[in-house]
Amino acid sequence: MKNTVLLTTLALSIVAGSAVMAENGQKRGGQHFKFDEVDANSDGKLTQDEMIAHMQARFSATDANSDGQVSEDELRAHMESEMRKKIDRRVSRMMKHQDDNEDGMLNMDEMKPKRMGKMMKRMDADGDGAISKAEFEAMKDKHGKRLKPKDEG
Repeated sequence: MKNTVLLTTLALSIVAGSAVMAENGQKRGGQHFKFDEVDANSDGKLTQDEMIAHMQARFSATDANSDGQVSEDELRAHMESEMRKKIDRRVSRMMKHQDDNEDGMLNMDEMKPKRMGKMMKRMDADGDGAISKAEFEAMKDKHGKRLKPKDEG
């Protein structure tokens, strides 16, 4: 019973934290939570019952064999499915925005960043046409983790 209360509290905290960010469709833990998905009665407010129902629905979607427990395999399968959806959306977006000749393929010219020149100008603080390590580090500091290699955190 103690574990059930602890897990329920943790799950509610996750859903509640996600719900706060949800109005703008912001991410938490790689997932999108939308306010309207949790606000079941569309009254513009989230109740504890709505958050519990949303959490239960997400749990049920993950519990593939409906045994009331989520195994490592079920969790992995659910996460892989969610990741596949994310990849599919990103690929579709890339094709839509970068396939200039609309042939269903991307060539090297289409793959080049459209704003490469502007990016180089912003990073090249001394205007010498190249990005020094110091200029690169300054841009990392300015923009946070987006430019850090994965092994740096």
